[in-house]
Amino acid sequence: MGICRKYRTNVAYAIRNSSAVEFANQPGTIFGMSESSRSEPPSTGADVLHLSSLLGEPVENPDGHQVGRLVDVIVRLEDGGYPPLIGLVLKVDGGEIFAHMRQVAELGPERVALAHDSARLGSFERRQGEVLLGRDMLARHLIHLKRVRLVRANEIELAFVNNRWQVIGVDPTSKPVWRRLLPRTMRHRVKEGVMVDWTDVQPFVSHVPSARLHMPFRKLQKIHPAQLADLVESASHEEGEEIIRAVGEDRELEADVFEELDAEHQVEFLMSRSDGEAARLLARMAPDDAVDLLEELEQERRLPILRMVPAPKQRKLRALLSYNPETAGGLMNPDFVGVSSNSTVGQALEAVRKSTAPAEVAGVVFISDKANRLTGTVLVTQLLRSDPSSPLESVAHPIPVALPSDADVHEILRAMNDFNLAVAPVVDSEQRILGQITVDDVLELLMPEGWRRQYGMTSTS
Repeated sequence: MGICRKYRTNVAYAIRNSSAVEFANQPGTIFGMSESSRSEPPSTGADVLHLSSLLGEPVENPDGHQVGRLVDVIVRLEDGGYPPLIGLVLKVDGGEIFAHMRQVAELGPERVALAHDSARLGSFERRQGEVLLGRDMLARHLIHLKRVRLVRANEIELAFVNNRWQVIGVDPTSKPVWRRLLPRTMRHRVKEGVMVDWTDVQPFVSHVPSARLHMPFRKLQKIHPAQLADLVESASHEEGEEIIRAVGEDRELEADVFEELDAEHQVEFLMSRSDGEAARLLARMAPDDAVDLLEELEQERRLPILRMVPAPKQRKLRALLSYNPETAGGLMNPDFVGVSSNSTVGQALEAVRKSTAPAEVAGVVFISDKANRLTGTVLVTQLLRSDPSSPLESVAHPIPVALPSDADVHEILRAMNDFNLAVAPVVDSEQRILGQITVDDVLELLMPEGWRRQYGMTSTS
C-alpha cells in the first residue's frame, strides 16, 4: 500500500491566521482545538504522509462500505505558516463531493474513512481562497527561498500535528516520481527523498482558479535583484509574471530586476504592458540599462514610450541613444557626482550626500575646473578618511586617462586594465565629463548570452 513515515523536526509551526481554517458557517473548534490554542507549537514528532499515497485511495462510509475514492485535498495557504487541511474531494457515483475534515474519521495510506454517511455530504465547489494540493500544487514549481532557485513539488508531505492535518513540506527530488511509477506493493523499495520545509518555499498561485492570492512581496524583498532575475528567466512566462508582479510593490526593486534580465526576457515582459507602464519602468532604471532596453523594443514603440519618460530622464536617454551602443558613449552611465576643484573635502562629501545618483555609481567623485574640464577623481573612502576642511585637490588623484565617447570595447578594456581602473570617466572632445563606465558594465558586455543559465546560476529540480 502507500507509504507512511516518521519525521523528527524542531520546526516552530507558525499558525497565525486562525480564520484560514474556518469552514463556511461552522465556527468553534477544529479537531477539539479552541481558537486560543491554534497557534501553539506542535509536538516534535509527527507521522508524515505522502500526498500521492492518498490520491486515488478508496473511501469508506462508517459501516465499512466503499463509496468512492479520494481525488484531492483542500487547503488554505497561510501567510508564513503551515497550511491546514480544510477537507477532501471525493469521487462518488461519477460526481465530486466535499468532506470537511470534521467529517473524516480516518486519513491514511491504507484507509480513508468518513465519520458520516456520504449521502449527507454536498457536492464539491471551489470556494474563494481554497487550493487543491493535487491539481494546483503537485508536480509544479515553487521557489526555494533559502537556495533561491526553482524546485518542483514532486511530493507534498502532510502531517497530523497538534490535532490537525497540515502541509509541512515538499520533496523536490526525483524519487517520488519513480515511486509513483511502481506498483503499490513495490513502492516501499524506493528510498525516501529530501523534505524541504514548507516555510522555506513559496508556491506560485496565479494559476489557481479560486485562490485570489498573490505571491507575498515580503518573501522576495530580501533576495538580490540578480537572483530574482535568474528565477524569472528559469520560470515559465506565467510564473515569471507572478514574480515580477510581486516585486512590483517596490518599483525600485522591479526596475533593478528588469536591469538584470536578459534582453529577450525584458522585451517579453514589456509586451504585456502599456506604453505608459513601460515608460514608468524605464524612468526608474539606470539610464544605460534603460537605453539598452529601448533599443530592443520594436521601432514603433520606442518613440511613444520615450516621450512618456519624465523630461530630465528623457534627456539622458536621448543623449545616450546618439552613441554607438558598443562605444564608451553607448556603455557609459551619465549619472555621476561632480564638484569643482576649489571645493573642500567636506563639501565633496556633502555633494555625495545630496546626489540623486545611484549608490553604485557614487563611489567616486569627479573634479572639474572652471571650464568644466575633468581634472581629477577621488574615492569616497578617501574623503571619509580625510580632514573635512582640507582642500579637495590635496587628496584627489589626477586623471591618468579619460575615455573619448567613441572609444571601442578594446580601447576601454586596455585603458581600464593598464591603469587598474574600477571606474573610467568618459569625456567629450573638450575633456568635459559625460559619464562613467564601471567594471560591471564591461563584464556584462563580454559575458556570453545566457551565461547565468549556462553556468548553472539557477537550476530546477
